[in-house]
Amino acid sequence: MPRLALLLILTFLAATPIRAQDLPDQVTTYQLDNGMDVVVIEDHRAPVAVHMVWYRAGSADEPRGRSGIAHFLEHLLFKGTDTLAPGEFSKVVAANGGTDNAFTSTDYTGYYQRVAVDRLDLMMKMEADRMVNLRLSPDDIATEREVIIEERNSRVENDPGSLFREQRQAALYLNHPYGTPIIGWRHEMEQLDLEDALGYYKQYYAPNNAILIVAGDVQPEEVLAMAKEHYGPLPANPDLEQRNRAQEPRHLAERRLIYRDPRVAQPYVIRSYLAPERDPGAQEKAAALTLLSELLGGGQTSVLSQKLQFDTQTAVYSSVFYDDTALDDTSLSMIVVPAPGISLEEAEAAMDKAVAEFMQEGVDPEALNRIKFQLKASQIYQRDNVQSLARTYGGALTAGLTVQDVQDWPDVLQAVTAEDILQAAREVFDPRHSVTGYLMEEETAAADDMQEEVSQ
Repeated sequence: MPRLALLLILTFLAATPIRAQDLPDQVTTYQLDNGMDVVVIEDHRAPVAVHMVWYRAGSADEPRGRSGIAHFLEHLLFKGTDTLAPGEFSKVVAANGGTDNAFTSTDYTGYYQRVAVDRLDLMMKMEADRMVNLRLSPDDIATEREVIIEERNSRVENDPGSLFREQRQAALYLNHPYGTPIIGWRHEMEQLDLEDALGYYKQYYAPNNAILIVAGDVQPEEVLAMAKEHYGPLPANPDLEQRNRAQEPRHLAERRLIYRDPRVAQPYVIRSYLAPERDPGAQEKAAALTLLSELLGGGQTSVLSQKLQFDTQTAVYSSVFYDDTALDDTSLSMIVVPAPGISLEEAEAAMDKAVAEFMQEGVDPEALNRIKFQLKASQIYQRDNVQSLARTYGGALTAGLTVQDVQDWPDVLQAVTAEDILQAAREVFDPRHSVTGYLMEEETAAADDMQEEVSQ
């Protein structure tokens, strides 16, 4: 966001208090007879529309031993149907002046097109077709399996940071499928076959497991009429089960790991804690953690930045990340990149010292108010991007939240107190619920000594 635009918004907000309900999203919801949810977000500034279908199925819903099948199927959905040849879907979208793509995460898989509003009916027709009429051949499986394996090679195997992240996630989640990478473990990806793809498709790609989101220059009643025409006749899956995933046992021991790779150019230390996610009707704790992450590591005025990068100059970068939107327990992570001449052990000690001082000194009221204003400005600015707004609703709804939760979230954030933040920090910062990782270059004598100490 441009700094001048942010400053102007902050100045306006400081002068004129605004509540979320003063600027409501124009959202209308329906449900088709087959169970498909329909969400319409109106924005009449330009004659365009974003058409999205979100499935409540992601990598965390995969059968054990078949990791990567959700992402694999996302690729395969661009193959043919009874009426479309392989690759024709995207060609039709492009020929009509639009763009399309898809994405897979732990809790959802989504497909979208951005088109002129008068092409919306065609998008619905094609998306409804591939929801039930996907046609796959053994050649399709073999070809696309090589594509996703190459994608893993380029995005994961060739990136030490990505390999490190996989190891940390697997250590953080002892039993929950969030510990399995979205793209899949390579040895399991190599075994994915036609039966796996069709099994996942038939189980989860059904209207009663899908959310249609249409955002842009549309009228809700017209969208509903089109949805009834194209999606309404599709049969629901009567065997669709609730998302009862394996859950975490009690975490009784902190975990530490070291990942060494000759390709590492910049070592760093990162610690991740299990943390609660936003729950429907109960978002207060997640809101406190959102503000905690901003206070500790949300920019150059944050606690870690001030203490580590400016006061002691022990770090060149520091940040805190909290993923609030998930179906199950999520994570809060702190990262510190040490300054030249500072060891990872020293960087970790400095990070711990800064957090301990924060917990003892408490929340700076001015910093808290500033962050609340910044969040409010960001939420208002987000309304300028209808696709981003649609993704916000899609991600929340597939994680078990409601439209009301999304619209309440700005006010929930503004209501957080300093004591709420400290209480959330005390609950989350439990070493037994954490994984601390070092990413470093090739093994050294000092690293050998540390490894021996850890192993004893």
